[in-house]
Amino acid sequence: MPMKKSDGNMYPWVTHTHSHLAGQCTHLCSYCYVQAMANRFPLMKERYSGPPRLIAEEFDVHYGHGKIIFLEHLNDLWAESIPDPIIRLVCDHARKWKHNQYVFQTKNPVRYLRSGWMMPADSICGCTIETTDKSLAAKVSEAPSPLNRMDAMVALPGKKFITIEPILDLDVTTMIMWLVKIRPDFVNIGADSKGHGLDEPRAEKVLDLIERLQQEGIEIREKHNLDRLLAGKEIQMVP
Repeated sequence: MPMKKSDGNMYPWVTHTHSHLAGQCTHLCSYCYVQAMANRFPLMKERYSGPPRLIAEEFDVHYGHGKIIFLEHLNDLWAESIPDPIIRLVCDHARKWKHNQYVFQTKNPVRYLRSGWMMPADSICGCTIETTDKSLAAKVSEAPSPLNRMDAMVALPGKKFITIEPILDLDVTTMIMWLVKIRPDFVNIGADSKGHGLDEPRAEKVLDLIERLQQEGIEIREKHNLDRLLAGKEIQMVP
C-alpha cells in the first residue's frame, strides 16, 4: 500500500505524510481544512466524523527508510480525546522503520510530556501557537490556551518546533519571550490561505517578529502564504 508524498503545501521539508487516525478532532479549529473538506466530500465526512478510531488498512503501509514522515497530519494524535492505546499503535507502526524521522504536531503538547515515551527515537515534536492572546485563540479553537501550550513546550526535551500558522494578531514581545524560553529547533510562520476572516497582525508586526527571531538566532521557516500579509514588503532573511 503506497504512502503519500508531501506536496510541500504544509511543510516543504517533510517528504511524506501518513494518517491512521479517523474521527473528528475535538479542538474544532474554525480554520481547519480537514473539516472544510469533510463538509464538501462524503468520504472525508465519513472518515473525519465521530469518535477517534484507527483505520486498519493504514497499518499495512510500509515506510521504508530515508524519509521525513509527518504522522497524523490530518488530525491531532495528542488531543485529550485520543486514548493512549491508539497513540501506542501508531507509534509502534512507525518504530518498525527506524531509519526515518517522524514528525508530530499538536495543540495539546502537555500530552507529549505524558505519552511521548511511545514515540520512535528520531522524532521531532511540533506545536501550533498562533497567537499570545488567550481570548483570540479561544475564538478560533477549543484547544488548550497558548500559555498552556508554551509551558508544556518549555518543559519538553528533545527536537521540537513551533508553528505560528495561521498567524493571528499577537504581542510580539510576548511571543519572542515564549520562543526564547522554548528554544525550538526552528519556527514555521504562515498565514491563513483559505479566507477564514481571522484577526491577523499588520505587516509591521510580522516583520518585527521575524527580525527579532533572527536576532535571537532562532531559525525561521517562512511560508509563501505570508506574502498576502506582507503586501510587498521585503524580508531581510539572515543566512
